[in-house]
Amino acid sequence: MHLVDSGLGHTVTSTPPISRADVGLRSERGPVLLAVMLSVGLVAIDATVLATAVPAVVEDLGGFTQFPWLFSVYLLTQAVTVPLYSKLADQYGRKPMMLTGVGIFLLGSLLCGLAWNMASLIAFRAVQGIGAGAVQPIGMTIVGDIYSVQERAKVQGYLASVWALSSVVGPTLGGVFSDYLSWRWIFFVNLPLGAAALWMFARRFHEEIEPARHRIDVAGSLLLTGGGIALLLGLLEGGVRWSWSSPMSVGLFGSAAVMLVAFVLVERRASEPVLPLWVFRHRVILPATLTALVVGVLLIGLTSYIPLYGQSVLGHSALLAGFALAALTLGWPISAANAGRLYLTVGFRSTMVLGAVLGLVGSLLLLTLDADSSLLHLALPCFVMGLGFGFAVAPSVIAAQSAVGWESRAVTTGVTMFARTVGSAVGVAVFGALVNARVTAATGHGSPDLEHLSPEILEPAIRTVFVGSVAVAVVLVAVSLLMPRKIDTS
Repeated sequence: MHLVDSGLGHTVTSTPPISRADVGLRSERGPVLLAVMLSVGLVAIDATVLATAVPAVVEDLGGFTQFPWLFSVYLLTQAVTVPLYSKLADQYGRKPMMLTGVGIFLLGSLLCGLAWNMASLIAFRAVQGIGAGAVQPIGMTIVGDIYSVQERAKVQGYLASVWALSSVVGPTLGGVFSDYLSWRWIFFVNLPLGAAALWMFARRFHEEIEPARHRIDVAGSLLLTGGGIALLLGLLEGGVRWSWSSPMSVGLFGSAAVMLVAFVLVERRASEPVLPLWVFRHRVILPATLTALVVGVLLIGLTSYIPLYGQSVLGHSALLAGFALAALTLGWPISAANAGRLYLTVGFRSTMVLGAVLGLVGSLLLLTLDADSSLLHLALPCFVMGLGFGFAVAPSVIAAQSAVGWESRAVTTGVTMFARTVGSAVGVAVFGALVNARVTAATGHGSPDLEHLSPEILEPAIRTVFVGSVAVAVVLVAVSLLMPRKIDTS
């Protein structure tokens, strides 16, 4: 270890490059990598574990009409806190922010397990989301700090394995706990795993930061948080809980526009802005951010409508339809784990373009589906698109991290994570509007209870999502071409 000036008036540790043989869980940095994997695994499992437990939760607590908020409030609080944690991590260090985030997440998990009604569970899910907002961006930033670009090519495989394992373990744990123990254990199980991660971070992750006086961008933080909540809430619930033309939608989007415009004006004058506007003009960060945004749109289209297509159009069980979507979570880690070898050979841009093209090929394969397609035919486009996402997303984040110094790396990572969440919210709104418009044209009225529509109505409705996915995939190819051919990663 040696010390370098971060450029913000404090000193941080810098790890000199070491041999690739020292990259792994048994190496000197292995405990820190394992702590990151455990922390990210908590959030990854939490993204899927609750879905299979919803019937048990509703049976115990009631509040069937409120249960979608268990997911919405978590997503909202997680998304809007990402930029805040990221900025604080650049000012005060990664370790305090990671310990804070994991600690809040565990507190939220404990409270969720003790919830006495649906309203309290929703409130405690918000606490969980506030903690989760730190985990993935700061975890990825720590990896960017302690590993070189060449080493991250291998480390990416470890992180990809976490998401692959979580996609299987999450739904399984949710079902097992609901059927044989209690749904409350899907939250209590986080406590020992999170405690182990906290212990490892506290004992094995060291960074020396010289105290310095910083200005907290309170006004910018409040405007970004308020505008983000209004925008995401409008996108997630518009056309579902209220119509797009309702006073609620108009009020939310109007408030979001006013607060976000005010945010831009404030950030131009802030001495230490919570989200520096220059990141949106950076020739490497901008393509990485747009890539995350577009992948977020495509991802929500798959996860929302592939299982529905498999069940209601092809007639398979929920389990088999879920397996078709699982092909996506199989393809993504495979390509993410191998993307490093590729970008070290042909460059970040070429790797991202390959991923975008695979995403386009997968979306075109969706158009070959019909009511007589097999389960394998349904899974194939998901697998191909998963491969594409891994090749597109992983190199873009690493390229963005490598293009900036320590003092901006967390903000840079956080911007890409926030962009993917916004993309997912946009995808919910756009694809939902396409499906509802087709259903309304066929039935004379919209139907939020889509799974009970006949296959003759549902198949062409979901096909509009597939067509839309092709258009979005074309945008992904265009965005990947914006990445510079040569990136200085020194």
